[in-house]
Amino acid sequence: MTRPGRAAAGRVLRVGPLGPSLAETLRTSYDALELPDDGPERAAFLAAHGGDVVAAVTSGRFGVGTDLMTALPRLGAVISFGVGYDTTDTALARRRGVLVSNTPDVLTDCVADTALGLTLDLLRGFSAADRFVRAGRWPRDGGFPLMRRVSGARVGVLGLGRIGRAIAARFAALGCPVSYHSRRRVPGTAYAYAGSPEALAAAVDVLIVATSGGAGTRGLVSRDVLRALGPGGYVVNVSRGSVIDEDALVEMVTTGALGGAGLDVFAAEPHVPEALFALDNVVLLPHVGSATVQTRAEMERLTLENLAGFLDRGALVTPVPETA
Repeated sequence: MTRPGRAAAGRVLRVGPLGPSLAETLRTSYDALELPDDGPERAAFLAAHGGDVVAAVTSGRFGVGTDLMTALPRLGAVISFGVGYDTTDTALARRRGVLVSNTPDVLTDCVADTALGLTLDLLRGFSAADRFVRAGRWPRDGGFPLMRRVSGARVGVLGLGRIGRAIAARFAALGCPVSYHSRRRVPGTAYAYAGSPEALAAAVDVLIVATSGGAGTRGLVSRDVLRALGPGGYVVNVSRGSVIDEDALVEMVTTGALGGAGLDVFAAEPHVPEALFALDNVVLLPHVGSATVQTRAEMERLTLENLAGFLDRGALVTPVPETA
C-alpha cells in the first residue's frame, strides 16, 4: 500500500525514549515533535499538534495504542524501532489504512545469542558462581554445587519464526535435540513438532520462548505449561513478558515446582518481581536481547529508511505482515 504525497505537509512525532543517535537525527533532520508523558501536558500537546502528525516513530516498548492513534487523525505510518509491535493497535491501523513497520532480521542473531547465553548461564549457574566467588565463599565453603550440562539437553522453541530458527540452529550445533511449537507447522524443518505448548514443555528440559507478543500470545506459557516443565525443567524468555503467566512463574521458581528461569523480558518493565532477586536458579537481564552496538546501529538505519520511505513515496521498507 502506498500514499504518495500524503506526508508532504505533516510532522513526525517521537513516541517514547529512543537511542540518543536516533533521537538526535529525528530532531535535527526531521524537526520531530516529542510526545510528553501522560497527563494534562500530553492532552494539551495532542490538542495543539495531533492534527499535524503524519508519522510516529516509536519502539516496541511504547508503540502507538488505541487512544494515541485516535488522537492523530492524519497519521499515515507507525515506524517502530525493534522487532516487536504488540504495543501498537495494528487492527485499528489496518482499518484506518495506517502503515506499520518494524526492524526484522537485523536483530535476529543477537537475540538468539542472548537465548543461548541465558540458557548456558541458567543451567551451569555462571552468574550464581560469580556471586559465590565475589562473596568470598570459595575458600570458606568449598566448591560450588554441581550444575546441569547444556550440550545434549532437550530444547523446545516456542515460536519458530526468524529468531526461533536462529535459536534452534545454535542448540542443534550443541547436539541438543530440538523440537518446537508454532501456530502451524514450519515446512522444510527437521525439528520435531509438538501440537501444543503443554506438549512441547512436557517433552523438553529447556523451553525457550521466542514467539511474538500481543493479545494472541498473552499468557500462552500458562501455569499448566510451566507445570509440564516441572522441577527439572527451565524456561527462557527472550520474547515479551506478557507471554508468560508471571505470577505462576514466580510462585513456581520460589517453591521448587519449576527448575529455573532465564528472563530478558518482564510483564511490567522496567519493574521486576522482587521475589526473584535472591534466587540463584533465576537469571535476570534488563531487556538487552538486541543490545549490541552493531545491532542497534542496524536497527536505527532501518528505522530511518522506513521513515524516509514513507515520507518520500508513501511506502515502507519493512512493513509488518498484514495478518499481524
